[in-house]
This record gives sequence, structure tokens and C-alpha cells, in this order.
Amino acid sequence: MDENKEVKVESVSVNDTENVEQTPNTVANDTQSDAPDIVGELQKTISELNDKYLRTAAELENTRRRSARDIESVARNRAMAVANDFLPVMDAIGAAIKQSPDDAGIKSMMAAMESAFARIGIVKIESVGQILNPQFHNAIQVVEKPTLETPSNTIIDELQTGYMFGDTVMRTAMVTVCK
Repeated sequence: MDENKEVKVESVSVNDTENVEQTPNTVANDTQSDAPDIVGELQKTISELNDKYLRTAAELENTRRRSARDIESVARNRAMAVANDFLPVMDAIGAAIKQSPDDAGIKSMMAAMESAFARIGIVKIESVGQILNPQFHNAIQVVEKPTLETPSNTIIDELQTGYMFGDTVMRTAMVTVCK
């Protein structure tokens, strides 16, 4: 009886081996016929995912740049608003200097304000002796030429100082111009 058991085991063994050998060959044959289709689909999927990745990365970069620009713009607008609040103070100090040009306290305040304005990027628009430029000057008075050497449209007096913040005009200068 032991021999029968061995025979049966051998026959089962042989049958299982044949089934195992046939299965990979069958799968391999089926896979070989579908291989170009699967490879093409995978390449298409990879291409689509790569395109989505690149678009998402570009969108993220654009959002980052736009946010940085917006933050810079808000900070600039806030600084200009605060600076506009200090322009009347600077005008008052300028008027005080015209009344008492030798007063050391007023000179000190003027120097401190000019220094603070320079630190934040506010500069005075130079007007007297310049040719009228409507972008920077507002002519509120026109007078006859004081001398023959003075060209037309030359600013001869400044009634209110103009200021710029970087490349933006905060306030135009109010000036007197000669004909």
C-alpha cells in the first residue's frame, strides 16, 4: 500500500507541475499580446500626470508671486497713508522756519523730520528754478518775468512743497511760474 500512496503522490505532483507550467505560459502569451496597449496607456497616464504636476507647480509659483506683490503693495500703501498724515506737520515746521529762520529748536525739528522722511523713502520735489512739469508741479500763480534771463514756464517760488514716495508723487508742489 505504501507504493500506491507514492504513485498517487507522484501523479498529483506531475499534474500540479503541468498546471503550474501552463499557467505562466498562458499568462505570458496573453501579456505579450496586450503589452503594447498597456505600455501606451501607462505612458499616456505618465504624460497626463506630468502635465498636471507642471501646471500645479506653475500655478503655485504664480500664487506665491502674486501674494508677495500684494503684501508689498499693502505695505507701500500703508506707509504712504501714514506719511500723508505727517505732511501737514512738515508744512507747519517749514512755515515756522520762514518766520524764525534762526531758531535752533525749529531747525532741529526740521532736520529730524527730513531725516525720518529720508529713511522711509520720502523725498522733497525740488521746484524753484525748474521748468514747470505738471506731473510734479501745480502752477497756482503766473507772474511776469522778473528778469529777461529767466525762461518762460520757470518756477520762481514754491508756496507748498511737493513730496514723492519712491517713484510715486504723494503731493504735487504748488508753485508760482513766470510767463
